[in-house]
Amino acid sequence: MDLQLAGKTVLITGASQGIGAGLARAFAQEQCSLVLVARSEDKLQSLAQEIARQYKVDAQIIAVDLTAPGVIDKVLEQGSHADILINNAGAIPGGNLWDVDAPKWREGWELKVMCYIDMCRAFYRHMRERGHGVILNNIGNGGEMYDFDYIAGTAGNAALMAFTRALGGRSLQHGIRVLGVNPGPVATERIERILRARAQTTFGDPEQYGQLLKKLPLGRAAHVEEVADLFVFLASPRSAYTSGAIFTVDGGITSNKALA
Repeated sequence: MDLQLAGKTVLITGASQGIGAGLARAFAQEQCSLVLVARSEDKLQSLAQEIARQYKVDAQIIAVDLTAPGVIDKVLEQGSHADILINNAGAIPGGNLWDVDAPKWREGWELKVMCYIDMCRAFYRHMRERGHGVILNNIGNGGEMYDFDYIAGTAGNAALMAFTRALGGRSLQHGIRVLGVNPGPVATERIERILRARAQTTFGDPEQYGQLLKKLPLGRAAHVEEVADLFVFLASPRSAYTSGAIFTVDGGITSNKALA
């Protein structure tokens, strides 16, 4: 299937590792130019070189802390030509109401929740002036699975879901599509850290985290590519009638409301 994305420019935040790096590779396969944003210049440089070598596409890097004052304006200045914006940066800490103190809670929300909102505000204006654009927010199924032990993330993701639906509900009037993706557990270093912490709490041994993986659909976390490919389709003209919607890719975890 020709996704009609060749020649488009995609700006991805949190692009240096995990899902972000997977997104970069997936869009490079479609012959998109890339603007890769993250804190680690070394990781970004390595990924950009890999992509240029393997897919023969241009990959610009912007190594910044998106929470620093004035940085989003800098990113906009260098990446305002992007046809597609993917907000992917940030990881809200796990834990219950007492595990996540006020500073940690605010720090997590500053990067993921407020940064997504601020990036949308900045790039939407330019996309509206051009009359076209796509914004994809990588959110997480914690916004649908109200989790006592992931309370800051549950609340933050739910806020981003509402924000995405509200913005995307009218954005087609301006030629812009705004969508959210809610991955469940994905096989990244971050999910391993979370599962190790839960295994310590549950079993008293972080090395038992594999027992938690067995409870997931297919007995594993999602592969990064299984999530990235959905983003690519949603960003494409093949998905032209979608906006203001959230797409959950978690193997049915959210839908399985059974008690056992």
